[in-house]
Amino acid sequence: MISRIDLRGDALPEGPALRDLLPRADFDVQAALEKVRPICEEVHHRGDAALIDFAERFDGVRLESVRVPAQALADALAGLDADVRAALEESIRRARLVHRAQRRTAHTTQVVPGGAVTEKWVPVERVGLYAPGGRSVYPSSVIMNAVPAQEAGVESIALASPPQADFGGLPHPTILAACALLGVDEVYAAGGATAVAMFAYGTESCPPANMVTGPGNIWVAAAKRYFTGRIGIDTEAGPTEIAILADDTADPAHVAADLISQAEHDPLAAAVLVTDSPDLADAVEKELEPQVAATKHVDDRIRPALAGRQSAIVLVDGVEEGLKVVDAYGAEHLEIQTADATAVADRVRNAGAIFIGPWAPVSLGDYAAGSNHVLPTGGCACHSSGLSVQSFLRGIHIVDYTKDALAEVAHHVVTLAEAEDLPAHGAAVKARFGWKVPESK
Repeated sequence: MISRIDLRGDALPEGPALRDLLPRADFDVQAALEKVRPICEEVHHRGDAALIDFAERFDGVRLESVRVPAQALADALAGLDADVRAALEESIRRARLVHRAQRRTAHTTQVVPGGAVTEKWVPVERVGLYAPGGRSVYPSSVIMNAVPAQEAGVESIALASPPQADFGGLPHPTILAACALLGVDEVYAAGGATAVAMFAYGTESCPPANMVTGPGNIWVAAAKRYFTGRIGIDTEAGPTEIAILADDTADPAHVAADLISQAEHDPLAAAVLVTDSPDLADAVEKELEPQVAATKHVDDRIRPALAGRQSAIVLVDGVEEGLKVVDAYGAEHLEIQTADATAVADRVRNAGAIFIGPWAPVSLGDYAAGSNHVLPTGGCACHSSGLSVQSFLRGIHIVDYTKDALAEVAHHVVTLAEAEDLPAHGAAVKARFGWKVPESK
């Protein structure tokens, strides 16, 4: 059901050579880019009419309006199962606790007497959030996108999710109910690249946004790449990933269950176990078969995901070598199930989120840990972070110098300007002192 990669015996290679040995899904955003380009431009030129036509083409429903009526949000919340509502409310509460603590405040540095630089943090003015609606329903993604944007102070928040033929062309009612719980009342029935294009260009019903965030399929990722530079994005999210670093102290039933939990997302989902214990590897393989057989989405998602080239059990000589492997892999979700897991986790450099020990499965982070589940994939954790309040803030430096403070450093400014052959830069300083550079004190 799942392949093995044996990296025992020889010294592990460094950098790209090690990354090339590790499993990864095929996810060619560049190829998809050429297919989404005409879709995005159609939305640019035809606005809502294009969105309506694409909804009929891709989602099998003819919309009367792209904007979701306020009554539909209210109705969705009123019809929400009480237990689901309680779970969503607790997820929101915990997410707010964590993200509220990420807020930044302005800080002033007194560089010299009379010379100060203040860094203030300003939220983007308007963001478009995306909640997928393909194989599964993701109200949790509504929470993970909306809460940090709200805690950052974003004033204008809109959300798009694909129209569903089963619900009269509206997004899934649980998505709408989550929006209502969060107070997000600007919602659009638009999916994939068309939703990103709607936010990037704006249409008759939807003003353009400064930024688009949220997970999605390859078409969403390609559209984000297409609009990079015009709008800000969080990340080009690829197929979801779990890596588990485990030794012989791990419970094989837990490990197998956690691998399966990510495999059920998508046939391209990656499930990777890195271990120095052949006995654990054998036990996990034995656990997989009955656990997979007992769950849902087996043939269309879980088996293809576990059997795919993106999933494997990777055998290493020890936890030290395992750390090198998981750092090279840079997993979206990394579980540490080893002896002294906290100390081991502290040494990890590259991961979207780290889950320590047997009682912190990835599914906890997906819903109710308080952490964010919009995380970098495809090895991007080596240079990128997950979604947070900071994602929606811009740092602006405010420079405030007196005449004396400028005079004290003027000769350095002029010297560097001349060294760069930019004499007008120096002249802008000289002009303030009668074209004579003050002598340094």
